[in-house]
Amino acid sequence: MSLPSFSVRVAGRPADREACFAVRKEVFVAEQGVPEDLEYDTYDAGALHVLAVREDGTALGTGRLLHGQAAAAKTGGDPAVGSLGRLAVTREARGLGVGAALVRAVEDAARALGLAAVDLHAQTHALGFYERLDYVAYGPEFPDAGIPHRAMRRVL
Repeated sequence: MSLPSFSVRVAGRPADREACFAVRKEVFVAEQGVPEDLEYDTYDAGALHVLAVREDGTALGTGRLLHGQAAAAKTGGDPAVGSLGRLAVTREARGLGVGAALVRAVEDAARALGLAAVDLHAQTHALGFYERLDYVAYGPEFPDAGIPHRAMRRVL
């Protein structure tokens, strides 16, 4: 069985953003039970969103990068640190490298913006995934939308 080919791009078009939000709704709202009013926030408008798509255009995953004041609010006020969040991969695409490709795309965007590091809040079941991508956990476990999380950081 051959693995499906996919690409990752910055979601610059309105249709790309809609696809990002649809993936998030499928993964976070439908699968994980996150209330929709918590999933979408005021940070979405100014965030850089990335989208993974199959060759036929089917959305497979998404993630977002907060930077500037939005990231500073999430990372303790350091403007040199971006905030990776809302990383979601559809059930059909899990285990195919989509999540790692999305993280690397966010990191590339962070570097292009001159950021020195990327922080994230990982669901505790995903700590190993991020550790394999060189993120280091810090601080205590905390709940977010009723799901246990840990803060993590990768210096770029």
